Amino acid sequence: MQYPKSKSLFGTATSTDIDLISSTASPTNNDKEKTSDTSQVIKEQVSFSHIHIYVDHLEDIAIYKQLEQKVTHFAQTSDPYHCSTIDDNNDGSSTSVQRLVMEGANINKCRSIWNEPSDGEYDSESEKPFITQKRDVVKQLIMGLGFRVTGMRYPSSSGGDGTGDDGEAVSTRSLLLTTRDPNGVQFVVSALGEVEEEVEGLTMDHYDHFDAATIKHFYKLHSNRQGIATLGFQVSSGTIEAIHNRYKQRHPRLLTQECLNGVIQYPNSESTDKKGTTKVLEVYAYYQDEKGGDADCGTRLRFIQTDDGEGEGQGGIETDRSCCLLPGFKPVRATYDNTCFPAYFDHWVSNVVNREGFIETLEETLGFTPKVDFNAGVVAAGEAQIESTVTGNNSSFSALQKEFVLRDQSQVYLPINNAVTEVGHVHGFLEEVGQGIQHIASRVDDLAAFVQRGNDFRRITGEGFTFLKIPRSYYGVLTINQLRQCGQGETQSTLSLSCASSIIDACGKSGMITPDAAVDLSLSRSDILDRLRSTIDAESSDEFAANEDDIVDSILKSRYSNLYNLLGDNISTDLYIALIRNQILVDVQGGDILFQIFTSNILQRKVGEEAPFLEFIQRVCSECNDAEGESVAIKAGCGGFGIRNFLTLFLSIEVGKALVEVSDAKSVGDPIMLDLAERKVELFTDQLNESNPILTEIADAMSAEGDALNRVQQAEVKGDRAAAVEFRKRMEEARVSKELSNVKLMSCSAKYNELMKSLRLSRN
Repeated sequence: MQYPKSKSLFGTATSTDIDLISSTASPTNNDKEKTSDTSQVIKEQVSFSHIHIYVDHLEDIAIYKQLEQKVTHFAQTSDPYHCSTIDDNNDGSSTSVQRLVMEGANINKCRSIWNEPSDGEYDSESEKPFITQKRDVVKQLIMGLGFRVTGMRYPSSSGGDGTGDDGEAVSTRSLLLTTRDPNGVQFVVSALGEVEEEVEGLTMDHYDHFDAATIKHFYKLHSNRQGIATLGFQVSSGTIEAIHNRYKQRHPRLLTQECLNGVIQYPNSESTDKKGTTKVLEVYAYYQDEKGGDADCGTRLRFIQTDDGEGEGQGGIETDRSCCLLPGFKPVRATYDNTCFPAYFDHWVSNVVNREGFIETLEETLGFTPKVDFNAGVVAAGEAQIESTVTGNNSSFSALQKEFVLRDQSQVYLPINNAVTEVGHVHGFLEEVGQGIQHIASRVDDLAAFVQRGNDFRRITGEGFTFLKIPRSYYGVLTINQLRQCGQGETQSTLSLSCASSIIDACGKSGMITPDAAVDLSLSRSDILDRLRSTIDAESSDEFAANEDDIVDSILKSRYSNLYNLLGDNISTDLYIALIRNQILVDVQGGDILFQIFTSNILQRKVGEEAPFLEFIQRVCSECNDAEGESVAIKAGCGGFGIRNFLTLFLSIEVGKALVEVSDAKSVGDPIMLDLAERKVELFTDQLNESNPILTEIADAMSAEGDALNRVQQAEVKGDRAAAVEFRKRMEEARVSKELSNVKLMSCSAKYNELMKSLRLSRN
């Protein structure tokens, strides 16, 4: 596939372009409803509703409900964690966040309990490797993330329980899965049923969005792969008809056949106790290439709006979504245990051929505008390069209470990636699968506890998710320079070089550190002291004894030294260790913190195949005050989009692919292939280590620039010209700092591009 010359929304990206990572200011209230066609005003607002996944097979509903019952009973009776409930609403509601007190689970004991009374897959003393391929995503969501089945639509020749309330026999199976807050994330999972296509009356569904032909068409256009087929939005203000009209006027080729002449209307079921209709509009998300050309009919956007029977649109963020707004589901009772967390959609990411075209289409139809731009030359792993832009709506949501920010679904962000080179994950995704959804990101209240729960339940039950592996060097490793900074009595002089070197040697000999100098997380202070006292060489023993407390402090802090440089004492040592143990990424913008983690590929049949994945994040929003000390409302998206971690994700994906190559080379006994694969892993890891401090500089500069811009705007509103001038000066200083760091990052990326290219050519 040939890619066009790299371009940015803010000008052509060349070797001298230094505005490589940009943060776009939000439009003013007067401008935010205007699209690129200034004569058109967009009043419609949409919020996150659901995603729709197509899979190869779904089990009978009874199997999933039995699994839910077993895991709920297990969590409630075996007490793998000590759990406490914090009522964030202060009203006793069912959406109160369940926090895990991280005392840890006794894995062997819990595994033995889980496997009773049968032998189970594991014995209590062993753990088999977890294979991510060919897994049932519904079971993964139930076991690994605490989802439950809350809606269903299954075939039934007589109607009955299988088809919900319309009584029509269908040829597909569909389930709705949600977390403990039904107004949060909603995953719709569909598969073809067990009946033959030729049986009359069983190949068409009354609901187009469940129809077998749509599933088959998706598979045909995505190399017969499972995947995320549809992004579903709720129209919360304005009319769904207006959105249809804009597509008909500006992008008629993106309208699906069912919606060419208008939106589809379905009478609300009597079981919902709601009169009126539910309206559904489906459009194709992307063009095959240039905007206005042929539609790519693989991935859809779905818009839903209900009315009360008198033409009044419903569906804002207050709407009860205890069962998905998508018509046709029969509600299913579900019970959540205390380890289940609520989760809320945060952003949905696409891999496309024409990034600018998709951005412009969303602006012309929904009024979305770019928020953050990651331009060419920045997001690079060896020879692989991509561009990415975060676009989204201009939600008016803001709140003083952080729990409301957590639960908001009205702020929609859609990051969009395109490949610049014919190397790497995004290029491979487009080549193998076609344009589509790369990953789905959701917010939780306590990411460390959420991931710990997922990791422990996978180890206990053998079902769930694994996550991308992050090298320990991302968090911190023990270095001679760190040891030499230990204080010596009141003079605070440093350790001698020979003593620091001896301590490093002793740590290695006693097994306290890995070959890359990462300290064992399980070690206590007494463990470290005992091992060092028994292994330190005689020449350094006196200096060590005089400084042993400071030395141990330095060794312990080295485990998270890179994170400490970002967060300092703002989080506890226990949380630092939980972040490392669960391989969670950390980013900072101003006073806001972003925690991120990415699952391994889901819906994957074979090792090495491109497939989507899931992301989970926690946004820790700082408490902000204006110049008078009054609290300032928290806006959606605090903490940004992981500018520091964007490259880490990209590199981690490439490291994972290279590790598969290492495994393949070992299995076939090919030393040349093995050496090449191991060198790839080494280069990607080196690039990650070298890029991290530069990315931190950029994130800090962007935070300072954004904060200064906000201060300028506040000063101008109050007519304080002197303050506005001062903050403009600070904004310019931050911009210059950002540009200089951008140049450094581009130089780093270019360096590893050449190194990887040289490695590849040397093996040809």
